Amino acid sequence: MDLSPQDSLRLNVLLANKPQAIRINESTMTVFGLSTKGEAQIELSPTGRQEPYLKRVKELLSGHVLGSPGGYPVYLQRWTRMGQMRDESLEQLLLLGEPEAVVAAVSAQGLTDELARRAWWAMEDATNARHMLAKQAVVEGQMGPLLADYLVEHLPFEAEPEQQIETVRLVLQPGLLNDEQVRTLWRKAQRKPAYYVGFLAARADDLPEQTAAHAMLGGLSDGLTGLATEGNTLAALLLRSLSAQGQAFIETVFRVFEKPNNQDVVNLTLDYTASYFSAARPQGLIDATLDELQSEASEWVASAAEVRPLAALDGIDKAQLRALRVMSGLSYGVVRPVFRDSTAIGSLMRRKLQPVLTPLLAELSHLRAKSP
Repeated sequence: MDLSPQDSLRLNVLLANKPQAIRINESTMTVFGLSTKGEAQIELSPTGRQEPYLKRVKELLSGHVLGSPGGYPVYLQRWTRMGQMRDESLEQLLLLGEPEAVVAAVSAQGLTDELARRAWWAMEDATNARHMLAKQAVVEGQMGPLLADYLVEHLPFEAEPEQQIETVRLVLQPGLLNDEQVRTLWRKAQRKPAYYVGFLAARADDLPEQTAAHAMLGGLSDGLTGLATEGNTLAALLLRSLSAQGQAFIETVFRVFEKPNNQDVVNLTLDYTASYFSAARPQGLIDATLDELQSEASEWVASAAEVRPLAALDGIDKAQLRALRVMSGLSYGVVRPVFRDSTAIGSLMRRKLQPVLTPLLAELSHLRAKSP
């Protein structure tokens, strides 16, 4: 099927004017072009069925932009989805009128703030916004706050906890939301506990939670500060954990584990908790059950050289040192015995998790000022 002479002429004129992006509204059979002067619009006049006619329109665009008359090439879908598209080709992707090509552009590591602006015009979509906010150039550019505002407004419509967590993590990057927006998001987490996990990931030391420091901090502060100044990372971690900000983090972990609604929430909370306490395990991540972590932590407290300076401080609680080590080792290995053969969610999942969560939170309670 050939394009009508009128459509062919108008599309070629559009391309000759070097548009910045092109999108196609297939339901209204309209082609839009973005330029420095504004937005151009072409209402197509199909000479036959709409589907093959649109295919012909995209072939014309692809032939002009990529030299490939077959539309958006399949091999490019693979390359761009894997982040293998050359940065200099990203502008071309936004001229194809293909949603897949826009997704490829926003997924590319070389995305700039200007290209993000064009891509957003071409396809406003929450997934695209998340892809773009994963790029520092966009976060620091003019598009960052705009995309963050969109995602916050769209957040109530996100059904999957994993997407809720990732959205909150991304919009909480510095400079995107104002203080009132952050506080509002925190309040909403009372009804959507998955939001708390995004806060744990993005603002571990700056949560909007009013919490007092642990009572033990006063007696230990000077000794821990002295060791931390000498480069003892374990002392610095205990100081961090007993501080008001550290207590806010710990309280938030407890809040998440009060009523996690699916396995993603549990697994991500374990990961972010381990990351927070990672200074207690400089050798890196470990895959172990809770029993194995507890046994290993007891041996570590008794024999590790890095523990001795802290153990010598007056008033130190070795159970807290053990808790630091256990928390630093949390991973999927802790819940594998429960999750391995289960797809349970909600209350059933929580019941199955009790034999793991109860002793895990008992360990964390050693670092918690508030009584269980």
